Amino acid sequence: MSFIYFLHDRAQQEYETAIKWYLKRSLSAAEGFVDAVDFALRQACSHPTRWRNTYKHYYEFGLKKYPYVIIYSIEAEINTIAVWKFYHKKRDPKKKYSGLSKK
Repeated sequence: MSFIYFLHDRAQQEYETAIKWYLKRSLSAAEGFVDAVDFALRQACSHPTRWRNTYKHYYEFGLKKYPYVIIYSIEAEINTIAVWKFYHKKRDPKKKYSGLSKK
């Protein structure tokens, strides 16, 4: 069964910030980033438990060619993937899960 996804406010803001950063450098890089995110989210919706469950109930999907990890949780009762963060791999790894809700 395929899931749908939604972006929490923080994830939406991080996504938009990343797109703006890539747009300043290259339209093709920004388009590639959007395509990579779209691909990752479609994959996560098709196979939500396929990627690493690294912390509590959060999963990680690393983007190819872009230094971001999508952090999401699975809301199985409503067939939904909740995207919490677009985390840049150069940030402090100790803060990767800070500010996320506790389940």
